[in-house]
Amino acid sequence: MRQALAELCQIYWRPIFLFIARRGYSREDAEDLTQDFFVRILKEDWLQKADPARGRFRSLLLKSLQNFLNDAVDRRNSRKRGGDISFISWDSWIAEAPSQLSLTDEALRSWPAERVFDASWAATTVQRALRGLCEECESRGRRRVFEVLSPYLSAERDDLSYARLATRLRVPESFVKKLIYRMRQRYRVLLRDEVRQTVADPAEIDEELRHLCGSLAASSAYAA
Repeated sequence: MRQALAELCQIYWRPIFLFIARRGYSREDAEDLTQDFFVRILKEDWLQKADPARGRFRSLLLKSLQNFLNDAVDRRNSRKRGGDISFISWDSWIAEAPSQLSLTDEALRSWPAERVFDASWAATTVQRALRGLCEECESRGRRRVFEVLSPYLSAERDDLSYARLATRLRVPESFVKKLIYRMRQRYRVLLRDEVRQTVADPAEIDEELRHLCGSLAASSAYAA
């Protein structure tokens, strides 16, 4: 159970933690409640009982989290901090270096909790796809290629200069164009694979992708 719960937390802890914090809980309470939420859904075998026909995993998890918080006051009064299962290294997780997809402090303070959840979920999904691509590049001895080109994978950018990137990588410009094209194609496959794991029907993948991309676009526009 601990291993399964740790894996869930590693993937989904940030959207859930930020949602709870945005609902007005202190950092310590949000940490406790995030951990309690995962313990609860594992103890109740939630993942096995969840009916995929009811909706996407993102929506199901958010609904379960909202229901969970409805009786949070009673639960907090009946437990002592650290009194149940405690295995999450919060200090190291919270101190994790923010990515370019992280929400701004102003967004975390002003956006509705549901919007924070969706944007953070989208960022988590993209980061997992990028991490998979990074591992693939590293296995081929192309970690440097990933570091230089990864900012240009998800969308066209006005500052994209093949000549400049070719100079940084010390390869022909034509080769850079091929690299970006291939990496974009692979990134899209990995991103679809991540989303596929959260929908019941493969026909929902594109719609879920549009939703997540919309959440990220809103985040980027707000940050700008």
